[in-house]
Amino acid sequence: MIALIKLSKKAIQKAEKVQIELPIKNTNRVVGTILSNEVSKVWEDKGLPEDTINIKLNGSAGQSLASWLAKGITITLEGDANDYVGKGLSGGKLIIYPPKESSFKPEENILIGNVALYGATGGEAYFRGVAAERFCVRNSGAKVVIEGIGDHGCEYMTGGRAVILGPVGRNFGAGMSGGIAYVHDPKDKLEQLSNLDTFELEKIEIEEDIDELKLLIENHSVYTGSDVAKRILKNWDKELKAFKKVMPTDYKRVLLEQDRKEKKAG
Repeated sequence: MIALIKLSKKAIQKAEKVQIELPIKNTNRVVGTILSNEVSKVWEDKGLPEDTINIKLNGSAGQSLASWLAKGITITLEGDANDYVGKGLSGGKLIIYPPKESSFKPEENILIGNVALYGATGGEAYFRGVAAERFCVRNSGAKVVIEGIGDHGCEYMTGGRAVILGPVGRNFGAGMSGGIAYVHDPKDKLEQLSNLDTFELEKIEIEEDIDELKLLIENHSVYTGSDVAKRILKNWDKELKAFKKVMPTDYKRVLLEQDRKEKKAG
């Protein structure tokens, strides 16, 4: 979609806010990537202020929607998307939800394909629906919310946050060495689906964790209209107890050591 660059000219050159709405189909691939390159040429790694370029898409996106999306670009898709959504997300914001007139339950249906958020380094993503396999593999900095995932989720994740408001597939968290995942697990199935070689499952009791989790779910509710998020927030005290914190062992050790040094220095 070369048209995005032309429509975003004022934003790229002067950081003026622009609003764009376009249809999309599954032959449109890597939408937003060339635009991100143009933004980076001018604004380098600092990007633009949040939501400077606001793009609303309607339809079914092809592979690699919003790959390497730069800071200051927000893409909202009303529809669904293929594999590699948000690959290398680099500070931008990505929001996907089903068509508002659809009658199915989003939390019970696939919304995005395989390997979403692969290698993401920053930014935010909110998905009202379920992802296929290998969600958030090698995520190193993005904050994401989704309502269910397939097998091999959060594989080799090294940073960022993943909030999963529904079931996960098998081999969850294999090789995960950093970042934190918060998983809603009211049926207590997460442990048997996890690869526990590199992380522990904990209750969410630290105030900072509780605040962070609640804020991300609130964002998800606002951006996507999620019924799942609304239900959890309405019964927050009860639903919080159903969440598990996925905490990589080495990451926890490093954080504890940093805390110890700061207390000693203070």
